[in-house]
Amino acid sequence: MRNFLITIEGKQYEVSVEEVSSDGKVTPVVTAAAPVKAAAPVASAAPAAKAPVNGTEMKCPMPGLIVNFKVAEGATVKKGDVVVVLEAMKMENDLTSPADGVISFRVQKGANVDTGDVLAVIG
Repeated sequence: MRNFLITIEGKQYEVSVEEVSSDGKVTPVVTAAAPVKAAAPVASAAPAAKAPVNGTEMKCPMPGLIVNFKVAEGATVKKGDVVVVLEAMKMENDLTSPADGVISFRVQKGANVDTGDVLAVIG
């Protein structure tokens, strides 16, 4: 029997799993599914709500992982400047600013993001 911690919608569960025997008999898969108090906060794609900023939202074009930022928080960018590197399907993609202005990021390096998530606001 092996034990795993699984996170579903921000809640951690301890799960015990039994392996299938060599004779092909299937044994019960989940023997425990009790919530476990998280030792550390669960990382999310978007940080806690920041004060709203008027400006142009830079939305994620595809699901992936934020690998790097090419500019610093609060930097002035021009339309077309590369500002974020997104890894998707094992390829690094340079994402460019949709407008001129000062950038305010809404995600952190290492965050998993989905299509349509707001990565930054340029105001």
